[in-house]
Amino acid sequence: SYWKMYMSLGVLVLQTTSLVLTMRYSRTLIEDGPRYLASSAVVSAEVLKIFICALLVFVENGFGVQAMYQLLREEIVNKPGETMKLAIPAGIYTLQNNLLYVALSNLDAATYQVTYQLKILTTALFSVSMLGKKLGFHQWLSLLVLMAGVALVQWPTGVNNDAEQKVLTANSQFVGVMAVLMACISSGFAGVYFEKILKETKQSLWVRNIQLGLFGFVLGIVGMIMYDGPVVKQSGMFQGYNSITCTVVVLQALGGLVVAMVIKYADNILKGFATSLSIIISALISYLVLDDFNPTRVFFVGSLLVVISTFLYGYEGKAAISG
Repeated sequence: SYWKMYMSLGVLVLQTTSLVLTMRYSRTLIEDGPRYLASSAVVSAEVLKIFICALLVFVENGFGVQAMYQLLREEIVNKPGETMKLAIPAGIYTLQNNLLYVALSNLDAATYQVTYQLKILTTALFSVSMLGKKLGFHQWLSLLVLMAGVALVQWPTGVNNDAEQKVLTANSQFVGVMAVLMACISSGFAGVYFEKILKETKQSLWVRNIQLGLFGFVLGIVGMIMYDGPVVKQSGMFQGYNSITCTVVVLQALGGLVVAMVIKYADNILKGFATSLSIIISALISYLVLDDFNPTRVFFVGSLLVVISTFLYGYEGKAAISG
C-alpha cells in the first residue's frame, strides 16, 4: 500500500541523514586518543541488527521463546539452501563497504558523492534484467533528471577549504573512481538480488534479516581481523567508542532494517531516490546547524531537480511498484 511505501521511504531519508551527520561528527570529534575502528562499528551494527530482528520475531510469535526458537531453527538451520542464498548479498555488501573506504581514501567527498549516485542507474538496469521490471519513459527520464540534479548539488563551489584540499595524484584518483564504480555495480546487484529473494518467499522479513546479519557478522569479523587485526589485539575491538560512536552503530543497524522495509514495500530504485534526498537534507543541515557548508544557486537548482525526479518516478511507477 502507498502509505507503507511512503512511510518506509520517509524513515529511510531520516535514518540516512542522521547517519551521515553523526558519522561526519564522530569522525571529526576526537582530536586525541584512538579513533574507533570502522570495521568494529560494522560488526557491532550487525550484532545489534540480529538482536533487534530476534526481538521482533519474538513479538511476532506471541512472546513465546519456544515458538521463536522453533521458527528460527526451522527457517535457518533446517533450510540451509534458503539460508545460503543470503550469503551472496551479504558477501557483496561487505565487499561494497570496503570499496567505499578505498574510494573515500582516494577521492574528495564531492567527486565520491556524484559518482556513487550511478548506483541508482545500475540498480535500474539490474531491476529490468533480473526482476523483469518495466520502466516507462517518465521513469527513465526521472533517472536522468535525478543524476543531473545530484551532479549540480555536488558541483564544486570554487571556495578553497584547506581541510578538503588534498593533492590527489592521477593514480589515486583512478583507484578511487574504479572503487566507486565497482561499489555501484555491487550495490545495484546485491540490492536487486535481495529484493528478488524478499518478494519471492513468504518468509518473515525479520528472519531474512537475521540470515543476512549472520553472514554479515562472520564476514565483518574476517574483514576486521584482516584489516585491523594488530590494532584490535593491542587496544581491543571497542577502542575509541563513546556515546556518538554508539549512536552511529545504532543508526547503521536500523538502516539495514529500514532498507529491507523499503525493498519490501517499495523498490530499490526508490531507495536510491531516498538516499539522494538525504544528501540534500544533510547538506542543508550542515549549512544551518554545523555552519560548514555554503549552498549556491546551483545547489538549489540541483535540489529542485532531485525532488522533481522523485515525484516523476513515483507518479509513473505506482502501477509497477504495487504489482
